[in-house]
Amino acid sequence: MNTAPPQPGSAAPAAIPRQPGPGRYREVQRSPEFARLRHAQRSFAFPLTLAFTGWYLLYVLLSNYAGGLMARELTGHVNVAFALGLAQFLTTFLIAWWYARYAAARLDPRAEEIRGRMEGGA
Repeated sequence: MNTAPPQPGSAAPAAIPRQPGPGRYREVQRSPEFARLRHAQRSFAFPLTLAFTGWYLLYVLLSNYAGGLMARELTGHVNVAFALGLAQFLTTFLIAWWYARYAAARLDPRAEEIRGRMEGGA
């Protein structure tokens, strides 16, 4: 049994994907598959971005103009402002997790298919 490490050049080189030219990128960008991928990404990301921005601005506005509400204690030394501030972090992580799941299930397979066709020349 030979346990020596392989010598340089003795193993078959790994397949290097074909690098498409600029024209191929434009062709793929105009394709219906790419348009569907872009629509799927935008239809998820834009509404969530707008919703989170609105939620954040609401928090800022309440902090500036509704001091009495924000100072109201919920339990012990935890007031509304603190709870809503923590909720900002929670929603940030929740949206990131949700997008990662969505991308893995719906965007990544489409993108890999487009990439495979582009690199394979099909």
